[in-house]
Amino acid sequence: MCGRYASSRRPEDLAGVFEIEKWGAEESLEPDYNVAPTKEVYAVLDRPLKDADSPRPVRQLRKLKWGLVPSWAKTPEGGARMINARAETVYEKPSYRRAFAARRCILPADGYYEWVTAAQERELEVEGRKKRPRKQPYFVLPADGSVFAMAGLYEFWRDRTLPDDHPQAWWVTCSVITTEAESTPLAVAPAEGGPHSLADIHPRMPLMLTPDRWDAWLDPGRTDPDGLRELLAPPPPGLMRAYPVSTAVSNVRNNGPELLKELAAPEEGTLF
Repeated sequence: MCGRYASSRRPEDLAGVFEIEKWGAEESLEPDYNVAPTKEVYAVLDRPLKDADSPRPVRQLRKLKWGLVPSWAKTPEGGARMINARAETVYEKPSYRRAFAARRCILPADGYYEWVTAAQERELEVEGRKKRPRKQPYFVLPADGSVFAMAGLYEFWRDRTLPDDHPQAWWVTCSVITTEAESTPLAVAPAEGGPHSLADIHPRMPLMLTPDRWDAWLDPGRTDPDGLRELLAPPPPGLMRAYPVSTAVSNVRNNGPELLKELAAPEEGTLF
């Protein structure tokens, strides 16, 4: 899954990486080292500009709210629960299939946080114990330091309780697509006793899109379900690394570059 990530790159940097044609000061966000559901996040998308003479799609950097609200939803309350869409079913689920066909985006990040789900923890949960062991968070990122381009979907939702000219009449929300975590070795060898693959940390991971898939994924003219499903294939193995970080990231109120500091070993008293 993806429940928390870091996004510290400036708009001008993302514009260069993704060849963005349109973005403005109103779309700028402060660096966020602890991005959580319902926050505003950056999204790269191809869409015609409103009131433009040409109908051609324009690559834009936009601010969206993380937590997808389907266009047919009566209220936006379910958005906080719809932060992830499974690659295996996204094309058929009612909440996602329309967006998958026509409203795909890339959610750029430095990397994502994941809390280890180890055998010991699962045994405790099966036994029904109320006190859960303290989980060790890991930061997962491309080994070469490049932008982590997560496959995403976006959707428009109209708040019918507000007039058309109200600034909050339209919500634009998004979801991260996830896939089965890689079981192949990490690109960087782990510290002694640490995870050797992403699957050792958690069974799911965000679907990372390599640059050769960006144009096809963002193209709103591509609507063929079979062709689009091919884009859901996992990236080549061996591109990622993971390292332990402070449990301070577990509190969403904590936010700063110190959250990305690599620990020499998991914190005492945590799993792994």
